[in-house]
Amino acid sequence: MTSPFISVSELSDALGSDRPPVVLDASLELHPPRYDGDYRRDNGRPRWLAGHIPGSHHVDVATRFSDTTAKLNYTHPEPQQIADELARLGVAADTDVVIYDTTGTVWAARLWYLLRWIGVRARVLDGGLGAWKAAGQPIENGEAVEAAPVAAWTATVARKAWVSQQELVERSASDSRPLVCSLPAGSFAGTDPTRYSRRGHIPGSVNVSSRDLFKADGTLKSRVEVILAYDGAGVDTQAVGASGTEEVLLYCGGGITASAGALTLAAIGVKAVRIYDGSLEEWSANPALPLEVSSP
Repeated sequence: MTSPFISVSELSDALGSDRPPVVLDASLELHPPRYDGDYRRDNGRPRWLAGHIPGSHHVDVATRFSDTTAKLNYTHPEPQQIADELARLGVAADTDVVIYDTTGTVWAARLWYLLRWIGVRARVLDGGLGAWKAAGQPIENGEAVEAAPVAAWTATVARKAWVSQQELVERSASDSRPLVCSLPAGSFAGTDPTRYSRRGHIPGSVNVSSRDLFKADGTLKSRVEVILAYDGAGVDTQAVGASGTEEVLLYCGGGITASAGALTLAAIGVKAVRIYDGSLEEWSANPALPLEVSSP
């Protein structure tokens, strides 16, 4: 199994090879809500300008790799829009891509998930820029040389990636596919403020916080720890990993943290994953759809 993660040493070696990967910084900061409805985000480009992996390019996932005409934040774009944006960044269909961020891996994971959807070979730097710095690797700041575009290429969908709201509404109680909320426990329980219309979680879902699957230094926890986290929540990772086809369905607030969930599942061999892209932003806006909160 090829890991969806790449280590600092592996990336360092790859950058010195005859065919180095294109390195993309996907940093974006989505601030924790201070009260219900509080939605604040900052572009990650200033972070990239302050220090980045040499030769990397910053990408704004919220605008360049999202459908900005959609009503919901971060709605996935059409496959061809992704391919066109990648071509502008010097990425062809057969180019290796390494993605990192400085904001907890979730934005790198989102871009990884989009690229994986259309079959681009992408990996995420384990530990992000922090791990790169800690290893004594070189850092640049300021503007970089502009990416040399490649010829436009045609995107093709490589795997199923998305589950619709309607499919979840129609999901029966006998549906054995696990539905996992990747948000922190307080968001799942409804005890923490939410950015969205209502607090709580989709009935029948279980909680595995993606952020809790990473160590304090930003690297992924051990394989055993990740498996135990999912198994402890009721996701039979051995069964879904062995079958290769039994799905795990993921959601969060807007499809971002769920992408980190997909990344951690891929790291333990579970690849049949789909994300509810509208997630709680869409679900909570419809008062006819139920949400559950934990008892005090």
